[in-house]
Amino acid sequence: MNKSQLVSAVAKKAGIKKVVAEKAVNAAIEAVAEAIAKGERVAIPGLGVFNIRERKARKGRNPKTGKEITIPARKVVSFTAAKSLKEALNSKK
Repeated sequence: MNKSQLVSAVAKKAGIKKVVAEKAVNAAIEAVAEAIAKGERVAIPGLGVFNIRERKARKGRNPKTGKEITIPARKVVSFTAAKSLKEALNSKK
């Protein structure tokens, strides 16, 4: 599912116009992105939790030249699915 399909699904399920649904989806995405950028944990019941994790600096190799390089430390976003989402995914129908 891409963003336009998500907007269409939200509009249909909520019984609203696509323009309104698109604004709502965009606002939700912006709110989550802003919270994560501030270092906050974002938990959405029924969906999961977005966290920030620190990756340590490490050694790597340039695949083209084989030369060893240092990959700098960085922050990454991780997502842990909610129990109900995992169960829905693995339920037999």
